[in-house]
Amino acid sequence: MIRVLIVDDSLFIRTILRDLLKDSPEIEVVGTAVNGIDALEKISGLKPDVVTLDIEMPRMGGLEVLEALQKAGTKPKVIVLSTLTSRQADMTHRALRLGADDFMLKPRDVPNVRGIEKELVQKIKNLVVLPTIVKPTAVSRSEADAVVVIGSSAGGPPMLDTLLSALPPDLPAAVVVTQHMPEGFTASLAERLSRVSALPVKETANGDSLRTGTVLVSKAGFHTVISGVASSNGKNHGRIIHSTAPRLHAVRPAVDKTFASAARVFGSRTVSVLLSGMGNDGGEGTLAVKTAGGRTMVCTEEDCLVYGMARSALARNCVDKVVPLDGLAREITRAVGQLEVNHV
Repeated sequence: MIRVLIVDDSLFIRTILRDLLKDSPEIEVVGTAVNGIDALEKISGLKPDVVTLDIEMPRMGGLEVLEALQKAGTKPKVIVLSTLTSRQADMTHRALRLGADDFMLKPRDVPNVRGIEKELVQKIKNLVVLPTIVKPTAVSRSEADAVVVIGSSAGGPPMLDTLLSALPPDLPAAVVVTQHMPEGFTASLAERLSRVSALPVKETANGDSLRTGTVLVSKAGFHTVISGVASSNGKNHGRIIHSTAPRLHAVRPAVDKTFASAARVFGSRTVSVLLSGMGNDGGEGTLAVKTAGGRTMVCTEEDCLVYGMARSALARNCVDKVVPLDGLAREITRAVGQLEVNHV
């Protein structure tokens, strides 16, 4: 049983979170706290495994709680809950630097709050079950001849934890993750993923080179477009271009933009993966990858919070495989290995 303490100055949020977690047979809410002072006392007395922590609270905020926990001999796992503001984005990134283990965005209205149950439960479980990753120190990071592009939206972050934690450190391809997320928060997502993945993870910067065994997370506010660069071995390599072109499917970055540009540059040396997400983003991009001769896959519906993006690709009859979440890393590794064999 995973023991959870809920820390938030809002009675509404405390009540909603307790209600969301009460039906999970693996989770027990052992208490709630209204501010940081209350939280530290209850952490000491209740010894929870996981704490959900609001950042801005009266008397003592979440950042001060994290600073206090750094001085303690042992501490629970901490999920920071953030509202969708640029100030909170900065504070969330700082919270991760202060020792928070993960973060989650608070929806703005009641229906959406109640829709985060599956994602919140999975994040709590991931904190307990995902192993600590020791990153290798001597792995070649040459310019990639192949690329794995991953797209997700609502419900995607905990799935990315599971997927990236299972990819091998010597994966002979670059990985580009495009996750729908408000501006300012993708840097925190990249930092979080870097803790659970054996591959180095960073947020995209304009001009980044795609290198084997590395993960780039598309920076929110820009479309991540992969541009081709010719090399001496006759294969195209990739560079990241940040585009401020109009939003596509009402989002920027759009998965379709990343997938389609990857297909143009890498052709049949492209593997695409769609995870959880609402809407149609990713369908056209998956078709572009399939048309270019690449490998395409989506996650099974039962593993997704929302199945709109994957269903959009399935409706276009361009998906090679539908794979359970716990098998995706293995399937990606196999597909990349087959690309290597076919293009020696």
